[in-house]
Amino acid sequence: METIRQSQKTENKADYLRRVTLEGSEQTGARSVVSGEKRTQNGLLREKVLDRNNLNRAFVHVKRNKGAGGIDGMSVEELGPYLKENNVKLIEALRTESYEPQPVKRVEIPKPDGSKRQLGIPTVVDRVVQQALQQQLSPIFEKVFSDNSYGFRPHRSAQSAVKKVVAYYNQGYHYVVDLDLKSYFDNVNHDLLIKFVENYISEPWVLHLIRKFLTSGVMNGRFFEKSAKGTPQGGNISPLLANIYLNELDKELTRRGHKFVRYADDCNIYVKSKRAGERVLKSITQFLEKELKVEVNAEKTQVGSPLRLKFLGFSLGVGRNSAYPRPHQKPKQRIKQELARITKRSRGVSLDRILHEIKQKMQGWIQYYSIGKMKIFLQQLDKWLRSRIRQYIWKQWKNIGTRYKALIKLGLTPKQAKIYVNTRKGYWRNAHSKTLLMTITNKRLAQRGLINLSKLYQSIQAKA
Repeated sequence: METIRQSQKTENKADYLRRVTLEGSEQTGARSVVSGEKRTQNGLLREKVLDRNNLNRAFVHVKRNKGAGGIDGMSVEELGPYLKENNVKLIEALRTESYEPQPVKRVEIPKPDGSKRQLGIPTVVDRVVQQALQQQLSPIFEKVFSDNSYGFRPHRSAQSAVKKVVAYYNQGYHYVVDLDLKSYFDNVNHDLLIKFVENYISEPWVLHLIRKFLTSGVMNGRFFEKSAKGTPQGGNISPLLANIYLNELDKELTRRGHKFVRYADDCNIYVKSKRAGERVLKSITQFLEKELKVEVNAEKTQVGSPLRLKFLGFSLGVGRNSAYPRPHQKPKQRIKQELARITKRSRGVSLDRILHEIKQKMQGWIQYYSIGKMKIFLQQLDKWLRSRIRQYIWKQWKNIGTRYKALIKLGLTPKQAKIYVNTRKGYWRNAHSKTLLMTITNKRLAQRGLINLSKLYQSIQAKA
């Protein structure tokens, strides 16, 4: 997935958002959003979850997303034949509440700071059931979620969240309370979460199934761990449950009249002075820790300027008339480090593979940050990257004979080639030499497959 981050953290969230389909359908068996009154607990929502069309959509979604298998070892490719043979048995088990989800498989993803992010991978069958449940629950909760919540929701993105931040700054909110929730997904209180779901869902069948997924446990290697709290990242329903839980924070912030933007567990509150920010931080910390049983990370939570602090990989700049988004310095440093790794001259892989990896990495990165101002940065990165590739090619040629033939093929005279192949310059100096600039031209690099980052950026912006 990564080594670009907070850009990385948030890019991964954004990428996951693109993969989570939140489809609407008519709902029954739910509380009225307006009145809060319960409807009759007649099992109609259960029937909608177990409806063949809904289950088929869930299967297609899981199959399309692929991904690793869970603890039972069943792959996505094996899922179709299994369901064809066992679908009646599975539906009956779900209907009678005898269905028991299997523990999730613990997977650790490295973070840039050296720590690891823990994911829980459900079995492919459990993923289908979760997706089927999510498809029916999401439209219910979309009606009550805040307009200031952007993560894991349909038709919303990290980019639209950042645009909202720009709007707040231009309205005079020049300070931000940057909240950091300590291991949020691992510490969600199950009883509170069920209570928050129950505010809108009246069917015990749904509540029981959600609790079963929450308490199914974790297989860490060969060892089973109980899950007394938390909603593991990796499950199809986890993003929705996380939003339901933090919707209580959204409601409290709205009740107090605060300007805020939330993307999953990343929440920023915008105020007009540092003193106001400090007051808000103190009171909201009390609310989170007392009412939601969520710990605020005091070391990472801070009050500061959106021009300096990072949100979803972005910070703000200020022009003549207004603020604008731009990639924060950290994700820019990280993407350059990643490109340096890809183009390391001692890798010993083909140039075609190098160019393919660059294209794969940069297309997603530029797409994510395309709303930001970064023309000069990409121009500089293009120039640096071309030098890295020239260096790699010079190393690939290895010996004098190969270099001599290659330079002649690229247009040097035998005399010129003979003189240059005996150069004592190091690889990096050679990459900037007039000889290599004349032979391994920008045009030739483009023809070979080196992506032009500046042109890609301009193309994406033109379509926006």
